Amino acid sequence: MNRLGGFGRRRWHASLFLSSDVTADHDDDSMIDINSDERLRRIRLPRATGIEWGTDLSFSFVYVRNLEPSGAAALSGEVEVGDQVCELRPVVEDDGGSGNSDNGKAVNLIGAPFDEVMNSFASLSRTVKDVDLVFFRGTKDELKSACKGGSLSNDEEKIMVTVIQNKGSKDEETRYIEAKAGCNVRQLLTDNGINVYQSVTRWTNCKGKQLCGTCIVNIADGAGSTNRKSLDEGSTLRENPDSYRLSCVTFAYGDITVETFPPIKDAQWTR
Repeated sequence: MNRLGGFGRRRWHASLFLSSDVTADHDDDSMIDINSDERLRRIRLPRATGIEWGTDLSFSFVYVRNLEPSGAAALSGEVEVGDQVCELRPVVEDDGGSGNSDNGKAVNLIGAPFDEVMNSFASLSRTVKDVDLVFFRGTKDELKSACKGGSLSNDEEKIMVTVIQNKGSKDEETRYIEAKAGCNVRQLLTDNGINVYQSVTRWTNCKGKQLCGTCIVNIADGAGSTNRKSLDEGSTLRENPDSYRLSCVTFAYGDITVETFPPIKDAQWTR
């Protein structure tokens, strides 16, 4: 359980980084204090940054995947591939035409989902020409470690996996398993004595190598907190509902509800 009083994907709000002594031209006390860690840097770029953004299978903690050689970020010499984006702040021009500019409200992007980061850029006012971005020079795990002095403490990120066994039968049972974010669903269930195989494949399965296609579960809730299906997995499960997954290749990054032994199409038994 996290310090927010519940389970689920935690938004990393690094109070360790927040400025407690802001200057007159940076009057937003929620902005990151780049002096709190030497790996932090703030740089002003045109809103067309020339950055290709990326993330891992968690679809959070967005980083610089690539730089356009002639783009603003590359030409600045201040941004490198692998830098983690931490904050976006629009530069707002003075409406009085004096040419002066100030900063808008800072948006904390540490641990934000990829779509949220992209939306932060897309939702900028048309009048915004430049943005102040804060980057962390290091890996995702190093950024998490740096955040541990903040409001989310030093515990590993935990999620809650709700498992419904034998749904709809007299033997229906619900279990709640606390797990580390990013866990493999099949491994988690089997480690806790929960069978994911509906036939003799319980003894003859491929041991999680995605060869037999029989460890099927239904992600009844929280599918958005799992990795996306590969083309191969989608093909294997093409006759079944979209929420069906091969548990051996499914990873959970937030709270999910898993139903074992979901009804499957006859074609599945031909594998």
